[in-house]
Amino acid sequence: MVEKQIHLLHIEDDSIDRMVVQRVLKKFPVVKTLYQAQNGEEALDMLRGQKGKAPLMPYPNVVLLDINMPRMNGIEFLKEMRADQELKHLVAFVLTTSGDENDKAQAHALNVAGYIIKPVDLSVFEATFRTLIDYLQVCEL
Repeated sequence: MVEKQIHLLHIEDDSIDRMVVQRVLKKFPVVKTLYQAQNGEEALDMLRGQKGKAPLMPYPNVVLLDINMPRMNGIEFLKEMRADQELKHLVAFVLTTSGDENDKAQAHALNVAGYIIKPVDLSVFEATFRTLIDYLQVCEL
């Protein structure tokens, strides 16, 4: 089986969490591109090519986002993304510290492929990403 290339957009306001995700994803060569945004508003600008910039190329086929962010949180971003004809097809996973049932319900109502509570242990974090990558290899991206 030929591995699919993954072009991932990680939306996270915490710089340490962004760095950890970046470091873990380097262990997975199937992840060819990693874009990073600090909030949903910045991510939408990147995806839509606003503020004088062209859209991201190659275009991300997976979005990994936090829920609790300033300016535009993860739920608000998902609503905007799902309402946009060009973006609504993107596979989205939530990676957050929020175990709030309301956050989970809203995310699932917006068709996320998964809701992952951020693990504290790095080995658990890596195993979580291994599972995510394996899942993406069998999905249609």
